[in-house]
Amino acid sequence: MSSVAVLTPESFAEHLSGVPEDEAYIPTYLEAFPPLPENKGAPGDKSGEPAGAWGSKIRPIKASVITQVFNVPLEERRYKDNSQFGDGGEEAKVCLDIMQRTGAHIELSLAKDQGLSIMVTGKLDSVMKARKEIVSRLQTQASATVAIPKEHHRFVIGKNGEKLQELELKTATKIAIPRPDDPSLNIRITGTKEGIEKARHEILLISAEQDKRAVERLSLEKVFHPFIAGAYNRLVQELCQETGARVSIPPPSLHKDEIVITGEKEAVALAISRIRAIYDEKKRKTTTISVEVKKSQHKYIVGPKGNSLHEIMETTGVSVEMPPLDSCSETIILRGEPDKLGPALTQVYAKVHIEFTDGEERISLEGPTEEVEQAQVQIQDIIRDLLVRMDYTDVNIDQRFHRHLIGKNGANINRIKEQYKVSVWIPQEPDRSGLVRIEGDPKGVQLARRELMEMAQRMENERTKDLIVEQKFHRAIIGQKGEKIKEVRDKFPEVMINFPDPAQKSDIVQLRGPKNEVEKCAKFLAKLIADLMENSFSLSIPIFKQFHKNIIGKGGANIKKVRDEMCEEVTVRGPAGEVERAKRQLLQLAEEKAECGRIGFTFLVNNFTAELQAKPEYHKFLIGKGGVNIRGVRDRTGARIIFPSPDEPEQELITIIGREEAVRLAQKELETLVKNLDDVVEDSMVVETRHHRYFVCRRGQVLRELAEEYGGVAVSFPRTGTHSDRITLKGAKDCVEAAKRRIQEIIEDLEAQVSVEVAVPQRYHRAVMGPKGVRIQQITRDYEVQVKFPERDDNNTAGQPRQSGNEWNPEAEFVLRKCDVITISGRTEKCELAKIALLALVPVTEDVEVSFELHRYIIGQKGSGIRKMMEEYEVNIWVPQPEQQSDVIKVTGQVANVERAKSGLLERVKELQAEQEDRALRSFKVSISVDPKFHPKIIGRKGAVISQIRKDHDVNVQFPDKGDELQDVIVISGYERNTEEARSAIELLVSTLQEMVSHDVHLDPRTHARIIGARGKAVRKTMEEFKVDIRFPQPGSEDPGRVTVTGLPESVDNAVDHLLNLEEEYVSDGRETIISIWSKPKGFVVRDAPWNDKAPDMSNAEDFPTFGAGLAPKQTSAWGPKKF
Repeated sequence: MSSVAVLTPESFAEHLSGVPEDEAYIPTYLEAFPPLPENKGAPGDKSGEPAGAWGSKIRPIKASVITQVFNVPLEERRYKDNSQFGDGGEEAKVCLDIMQRTGAHIELSLAKDQGLSIMVTGKLDSVMKARKEIVSRLQTQASATVAIPKEHHRFVIGKNGEKLQELELKTATKIAIPRPDDPSLNIRITGTKEGIEKARHEILLISAEQDKRAVERLSLEKVFHPFIAGAYNRLVQELCQETGARVSIPPPSLHKDEIVITGEKEAVALAISRIRAIYDEKKRKTTTISVEVKKSQHKYIVGPKGNSLHEIMETTGVSVEMPPLDSCSETIILRGEPDKLGPALTQVYAKVHIEFTDGEERISLEGPTEEVEQAQVQIQDIIRDLLVRMDYTDVNIDQRFHRHLIGKNGANINRIKEQYKVSVWIPQEPDRSGLVRIEGDPKGVQLARRELMEMAQRMENERTKDLIVEQKFHRAIIGQKGEKIKEVRDKFPEVMINFPDPAQKSDIVQLRGPKNEVEKCAKFLAKLIADLMENSFSLSIPIFKQFHKNIIGKGGANIKKVRDEMCEEVTVRGPAGEVERAKRQLLQLAEEKAECGRIGFTFLVNNFTAELQAKPEYHKFLIGKGGVNIRGVRDRTGARIIFPSPDEPEQELITIIGREEAVRLAQKELETLVKNLDDVVEDSMVVETRHHRYFVCRRGQVLRELAEEYGGVAVSFPRTGTHSDRITLKGAKDCVEAAKRRIQEIIEDLEAQVSVEVAVPQRYHRAVMGPKGVRIQQITRDYEVQVKFPERDDNNTAGQPRQSGNEWNPEAEFVLRKCDVITISGRTEKCELAKIALLALVPVTEDVEVSFELHRYIIGQKGSGIRKMMEEYEVNIWVPQPEQQSDVIKVTGQVANVERAKSGLLERVKELQAEQEDRALRSFKVSISVDPKFHPKIIGRKGAVISQIRKDHDVNVQFPDKGDELQDVIVISGYERNTEEARSAIELLVSTLQEMVSHDVHLDPRTHARIIGARGKAVRKTMEEFKVDIRFPQPGSEDPGRVTVTGLPESVDNAVDHLLNLEEEYVSDGRETIISIWSKPKGFVVRDAPWNDKAPDMSNAEDFPTFGAGLAPKQTSAWGPKKF
């Protein structure tokens, strides 16, 4: 611990008093400011943590079923920042998360062009799921839509969504299908361009299979598909437009020869003939040539999104066939007419390809001479710039320390990168290399190198020791919520204790830290384990598992924890004597519970059990909805009834436990219920298919009502498309017969139904429906009818209200159209009643006479007033345009609402008229002439005086502006009586001010500050005490001692006397005060301070050599080896 001495003026003077000034000792910089002791360990260094930046969360590679490799180009990468390392990077974090969720193993590597190469290994379903998530989270997503008939959407979804899930996994896309109530036909596909093409093709195939029109499949060699599709798919698009047929060509990534054509028969036949003509012509005229191109150059030939291949096809008519990405083949096949193959081959080689060679200090450029030379110049400029700005160094650090250098989630290495602005490349484990490269600013490189070396040196002094501890003791050593292991770690803070994951079933506990501390911790843990083994004697007590909760007690009061709730015994561990004692207590507790009737069962004496056979399908009826049936049996008999769990072999066996008489009674009740269920019959009846929809619509509402009314009878209708008119009823015989009669009555009602048309202008349909259709639903329920609204006609404006400016005029000539007719279906008398109710909902329009001058007040600021009234009364209020000068306001809505709105509007008019009259009375004005010199006094400090007058008399007082001609006129406005009272108050104030006098008194300027006081507090107190105004001179005034006092003569004299007394007192105090003035200090001086050194000569070549001059670089690549 170091102490700090405080240097005060007194102690400094005392120090100097004993030493002559010229002989005072001047300390050196190091004596005055000694350096702090060096810290052996970097603060916060947690090198002992199990920081596996690469492998801590990665699952071990299991037996590989399949392996998929795919690439993500740089332009399609979602995260393009390569500065983060290890798990600190976003891409690595995403991959770790995907591996944990899917169980697949993922390996990332960074290509020379900064694209990602991803290898996924694992079981088939895991790989497919992982690939889908990788594409969606690491690759930028595109989207496209495909339109198919609405009725085909369910075939894309499949049973329980299985088809849709399979399609999404297969294509690695996200497919969004509109909801059933959405009229849209478009299905949106999101994913990569390749995945979108595959998904689109599969969806069109599914739609084609369900299409009732002609469907033809042509099996043509896939190598000729590009000629049929044409460049950028233009040829097949023109073919579809000309013939009207839909042609689905599988994308290049899908290895299928089948082309599907759908549409009308004539259109399909025409499209087939055109396609066959193209195929026959190309098959007859085309030939092929093969060229070998390095696999790394293929992506340049394909180009972004395959544009280069389409460009070659468009300009030469030649198809370029590329091998699959996962294939090792380097052969590219050009297919086309013989005279076009030469130009196409030229285009293939026409681009400059840049290759960074592995292990060699050179960059390879291939392409046309001029373009290669231009690219070479640009690359050399980049290299020269990097050599000037950047430096690098290699540090050899043992590979076993690399993961500690990286830190948990890359914390250590990322901190070094950000702190020193450098890049650090650490080789991966398979490379078996200890060479760490640091690149960046020269100064940052040296600082980062020094810190890495210090970290490695510290880690060399550490030791790791493995303890073999049975896994069953791990939880006891760790303790509840880690309390016990926390105590051990606090006792040995420099030792890291790592327990294996419970899923690994490992007995190895790892200790890491300084050698001596690790040994001490190991001995301590060995003693702790020996104590646990000594106290681990166990004895099993057989107790039925259904009674465990009773023995445990409420909230675990009796026993804290049950090791395994699914076993038939409770295990107690500890010293042998204590275990026997605990066994006796448990058995005694069980017997007490049985005697109290809380478990209805005596463990050893009065137990009785009965069994009952019942079909598994009867169990839910015996239990009842929410357990109501079985709970009633238990309450009446007191017996406990246990149904078999799904995993038990005897699914028909029901166990009854309790006292013998209770068990017998419960058994009898259950047998009666089972017998009733055995009486269930099945019957059928004929219902015409045109009536089926009525029963199954609204999610089977009618069927649910039948089941509730007739004892749970089940009614089954045939599936759509079977064209069957026979329905099945299942339930108790009486219930089935009653349900049949009710269904027959419903059918008779349906047969007797009529349709009534009601003409309501389309613009009122929304108002008739009400919010979310609540009004129309009420009519259908009240009158048992069906109401159908016509399709909305958005294009034709006939029958719509005319517009005036931006406002709709509710009065318009109405022309009946098809979209205005609402159809009501049901019995005749109920349709008429529903029609009356429907017409009552049709809005009406009424006129209200309101003076034009009040319109703007009714509308309110930004329409707030009119909106509030429309929301309150549920009407539409139309106010005429200002230029019309009309007094008529139109109110549209339901009759009752319109009447309420009219009343509210008239009430508002009365309020506005009253306000107008009040404004007229308040507009009375009176003027008063007052000398301008009194205006500030009338206003008062911060307007206090005039504000009080305004408040007391409820008036507005207006003073003249600076530029006004009449500077002495003050205008008072308000009620006539109030203005007269305010005028009298101002005149009284002016008369008082006229009696006031001003007196100048000379006070010593040194005393002004004390007279004024802190923030003017003292002078304000004086002014309030003597009822005067005191003004001090401004800084820089010619007469700095003049103070002006204004007020009534007597008050001014008293105030002046008070000020003179204060002056005399403060001057007297000033003479008696002894002011000790220190001589000007010389300051604290030290010798040999760093700032006394001479500034370095930046022009000196020895101190500042030219970077890289005369030295051959270790590598021509400024960045060194690749990251991955």
